[in-house]
Amino acid sequence: MNKAAIKRFAIEARNKLRNSVTDKAAMLGITPEECSGPVTTGPDFKVYQTAAGTEVTLNKSQCELRKKLVDKIAERGFDTVVEEVAYTWFNRICAIRFMEVNDYLPSRVRVLSSEKDGKNEPDLVTMAPDVDLPFTEEEKEKIYDLKMKGTIAASDELFQKLFIKQCNALHEILPELFEETQDYTELLLDISYANKDDVIYMLVNQEDGIPEADFNVTSVNEQGEVTGQVEIIGWLYQYYNTELKDDTFAKLKKNIKITKERIPAATQLFTPDWIVRYMVENSVGRIWIDHLRALDPSVNEKETAEKFGWKYYLPEAKQEESVDVKLAEIRSNYKDLKPTEILCIDPCMGSGHILIAMFDVLMDIYTSTGYSERDAAFEIVEHNIHGLDIDQRAYQLAYFAVMMKGRGYNRRFFRGRDDVKPMPKVYAIAESNDISRSHLSLFGQSMEAKRRETAKEQMEYLLDTFKDGREYGSILNVEECDWKLLQEYVEDLDMEGQFNSPSDIQGQIAFDSNKSDETQKSLRLLIKVAKNLGQKYDAVVTNPPYMGASGMGGDLSKYIKKYYPDSKSDLFAVFIEKCGLMAKKNGYQAMITQHAWMFLSSFEKLRSKLSRLDTVNMAHLGARAFEEIGGEVVQTTGFVMRKSRENGYKGVFCRLIEPTTQKGKEEMFLAGDNQYEAVQDNFGKIPGSPVAYWFSKRVLVLFDNKNLGGIGKIAQGLITGATEKFTRIWFEIDNEKLICKASSGNDVKEKHKKWVPYNKGGEYRKWYGNNDYVVNWENNGFEIKNFKDVNGKLRSRPQGSEFYFAPIITWTKISSSKIAFRFKEQGHISSEAGMTISVSEDIRYYILAFLNSCVAQYILNALSPTLNYELGDIAKLPIIVDNDYKEVINSSVVENEELSRHDWNSFEISWDFKCHPLIPRIRGVWDTDEMKNDTDNLPQRLSIAVCFDDWQELCGNRFAQLKANEEELNRIFIDIYGLQDELTPEVEDKDVTVRKADLRRDIRSFISYAVGCMFGRYSIYEDGLMYAGGEWDYNKYEDAAWRADGKPETLEFYQNTYFMPDEDNIIPITDEEYFSDDIVERFVEFVETVYGKDTLEENLDFIAQALGNKGNSSREVIRNYFIKDFYKDHLKVYQKRPIYWLFDSGKQNGFKALIYMHRYDADTVGRVRTDYLHRAQNYVETAMKSAEYTIENTSVASEKSKAMKAVSKYTKQLAEMQTYDQAIAHVANQRVEIDLDDGVKVNYAKFQGVEVAREGKKALKVDLLAKI
Repeated sequence: MNKAAIKRFAIEARNKLRNSVTDKAAMLGITPEECSGPVTTGPDFKVYQTAAGTEVTLNKSQCELRKKLVDKIAERGFDTVVEEVAYTWFNRICAIRFMEVNDYLPSRVRVLSSEKDGKNEPDLVTMAPDVDLPFTEEEKEKIYDLKMKGTIAASDELFQKLFIKQCNALHEILPELFEETQDYTELLLDISYANKDDVIYMLVNQEDGIPEADFNVTSVNEQGEVTGQVEIIGWLYQYYNTELKDDTFAKLKKNIKITKERIPAATQLFTPDWIVRYMVENSVGRIWIDHLRALDPSVNEKETAEKFGWKYYLPEAKQEESVDVKLAEIRSNYKDLKPTEILCIDPCMGSGHILIAMFDVLMDIYTSTGYSERDAAFEIVEHNIHGLDIDQRAYQLAYFAVMMKGRGYNRRFFRGRDDVKPMPKVYAIAESNDISRSHLSLFGQSMEAKRRETAKEQMEYLLDTFKDGREYGSILNVEECDWKLLQEYVEDLDMEGQFNSPSDIQGQIAFDSNKSDETQKSLRLLIKVAKNLGQKYDAVVTNPPYMGASGMGGDLSKYIKKYYPDSKSDLFAVFIEKCGLMAKKNGYQAMITQHAWMFLSSFEKLRSKLSRLDTVNMAHLGARAFEEIGGEVVQTTGFVMRKSRENGYKGVFCRLIEPTTQKGKEEMFLAGDNQYEAVQDNFGKIPGSPVAYWFSKRVLVLFDNKNLGGIGKIAQGLITGATEKFTRIWFEIDNEKLICKASSGNDVKEKHKKWVPYNKGGEYRKWYGNNDYVVNWENNGFEIKNFKDVNGKLRSRPQGSEFYFAPIITWTKISSSKIAFRFKEQGHISSEAGMTISVSEDIRYYILAFLNSCVAQYILNALSPTLNYELGDIAKLPIIVDNDYKEVINSSVVENEELSRHDWNSFEISWDFKCHPLIPRIRGVWDTDEMKNDTDNLPQRLSIAVCFDDWQELCGNRFAQLKANEEELNRIFIDIYGLQDELTPEVEDKDVTVRKADLRRDIRSFISYAVGCMFGRYSIYEDGLMYAGGEWDYNKYEDAAWRADGKPETLEFYQNTYFMPDEDNIIPITDEEYFSDDIVERFVEFVETVYGKDTLEENLDFIAQALGNKGNSSREVIRNYFIKDFYKDHLKVYQKRPIYWLFDSGKQNGFKALIYMHRYDADTVGRVRTDYLHRAQNYVETAMKSAEYTIENTSVASEKSKAMKAVSKYTKQLAEMQTYDQAIAHVANQRVEIDLDDGVKVNYAKFQGVEVAREGKKALKVDLLAKI
């Protein structure tokens, strides 16, 4: 199946249809702003002014349709109606395409395409009027007339008329998809078969349209299974919603709640076919197998399922004898079951995927009892299948899917039987808002008074229940009503009986009859929907919407809190409860939901409720069960529960977490791998009762030990109330205001510091690291502690303050997979995302070792297998302190922390960074006696390649040592906890959190360090930060070089070298060599200083090769790197908070220059302009004159061509620089000041969006700095 083509078509078709509908409405004088009245009115026509200012004349019939459209817009809103009309035509077009491909159209003539290959004109256009459609003589004449014209416009007009005629004819067999004749949607249809940009051509063309085979019900997948119908309808529905879904989630990020109109798009997810079959076979199919086993206890479940072809059916686990007796009693209820008595529903049916699977399983059941497929198709639609959805477009597709399934089994299905057309019991949730209660008095006139009053009361109850029904969908609770009584009441409509005289009748009936007919129609639907919701079912099967409480609208949230308080955290959990309520006693509910309910504390009450049901089986899917969703965001589980509860009952659980593809999970399921049998009573032995079905008895008894919460304190940290206001990344600020190892808030205050380390969690990293954020704790946190909103309410929450500045163990609350614990030394304050564990010092390393072991991770997989590792989950970890292992564990942890610390500090994002590891001196990788003593070939060996080799070896050794240490700790804790049968000690490379050498990354970080030395942030002569705020002192760099010369451990090669920072804090980056001190020349000087002149070219070549940029020489490659990629890398490493700022004139690379933020002063911009921008302009003008001279004087074609390209480039650059000069002049004159404490984002913004006036045009906004 070509999903790319399906997705492309669905998305583009929606946009084109919406635009087309909007344009057609405008041509009727209807716009989002207004629905204009007629400018002229005649006896049987009206004239309206279009949005284009022209006039359009509508006949009486068209005027009536326009009025219906205007009324609908007044009721629903313009955009909603446009969306509804667009998807209605989309559904109809797709339906007709499906039917013509499968030869299901009653006329047997293709409407959108042709049977003949290569023929563009649809067969209906070619053959009309000689086709089986009810044309009038007038319509036939019009067809001949349009054919005679022979123009494309006439052909398209004919096609549209014929298409509408076909749609109207299909109302007879598919009334819920194709409305009756004269529907207002006809006014808004504008389609063409000849226009290649139109929806029809996009759909049917053989080059990039949807392949015809994808619509064919006989198409099979790789396993030989028929996929045509289910697949295409489901994917069309999902992809049609793509952009609306993206827009909805974008709004949600801005705290715009999901409205009832957008809930379907936000929550729709096409369920993989194998999961649907698993659910249906193990619920609907299981009911029939229960019936067969009740008739004959010797029936083998597995063999019976195989005979039916139900390959996803899971036989029940072998039970204890006492449990078997109880199960036999349950099955006896199905002993006399007939196929027509099996009631099934999907309350969130979407496009009908699950309903179609039900149809197939039920067909197997019916035919096994002697029914023909023809008869069974009618019986299934009439008796068995029910469906509901909040979305009208889903309802249309689900209805269509069921009807097509029936047609697939019975060629005469559309005709019906016994003069009754098939009508699937599938509906969109109704609303009662617009139903006139005053009309209720018109119904039930011939009924006995008491029965009529009862019916009226029940009807009023339904009207109350379904007020704003689409806000709540299938979670609405409907009490059992007398459905037959209600149907009798609604069908008994007597207008005349309400009036006392003929004059009353004439005056009122004329006004009310039409509206009462509409009321009757609405009440009929309301009763059908209510009955679907109110009755009980043998099997409730669904994939419910997934939507967290934070995304819910106010009304929905209130309703759920009132009626579903135990599952209010997510809509999927609400549906778990609701489906249980819809199931009969001993009935089945089969669902696929997010797996959070199995583990999270917020669903503990729901788990308690579900523990009263028997979990028959589960397919625990984890992440990536849906191929359309990558990553770990949606982690799911499929399950089948029976509405019964037998103590000691064993369920079958398939753990399909490991495969990372939808297909891999299916294959593991079919192979029977990773299956567990578990007694759900045992889940209660674990704190919080998570569904840890894979836990052995040995693991369960571990929870008899003390837990972590019992031997230590676990807390959340400081919530500032305004992260952007109070926190920074450490390298943004004035470093002189930072204190990293304060002992208390008073210590910070006494030393007149402002910023302290702030533990915000961070990436997956064990033992040490993620030291990057700082928080404003000036005056002992006074500003944060007193931070209030406009109403005086405190916004900050200084939680866990007793642990501020104390040594702790921490972890990151939100993780993409596994959890990692780290040690934080004295001086930190933790946030709500970087958690705190405080234990006594004598067991601190022991606890840290355990937490980072595979044993803790194994247990946490049950306590918290989602993306969030909450305090309560960590506190539940069972702790066994074995003093015999304590010393060796502590020793290993000390080494692990040291290894991790060295790794973290090897990169400049660490505040303890000293120098780059590729610098060849005592502080770099040349720290061996052999290297210090052997100087025979010093110039040759002083190369960056050799330095990198040594760095690579050092990193490799560090990585291997840490991995070995972690595996040894795993072995120890596996022994302590007795989990030799469950776990192995091996650690995967991806879980070792120190870095291996990476040539590309490390060379780029070397260049970043070189730039830092150019600006004076670092110096090759002294470790650590040289300058990051405070008073600038150039002399200290000369002093550092002098001191280095005098140190005996300094390599001889560094004697008498002199690499000083840039004096004016401005380093130009140019695409040609204009400046003698541009960044490339300074970098070359740096490399020569560090490694020596003898190896300069060799080193530059090595660097250039590692960078991989284009260029004819190493210097050109390096120049291209600085122009194109250096700043991108800087933004990435510094998390979009650059400390080096790039003045950038634009895409033409006319002018670029770097400055160091911490050395910025009010005159910096002025110097950039006068000393560099203007000089660059002069250089470019000179270069252009030279190129122009070449053009005029050379006779060599290649030289002339090259010069012409250069002139074109210089012209664009000069134009760009001229505009840039105007903008930079404006800021230079302002002498803008910055405050480092405000952080990069605030300060950077001061130089962006500078307006440059343009004569006769709107002012142009220019960014002085490269965008971040």
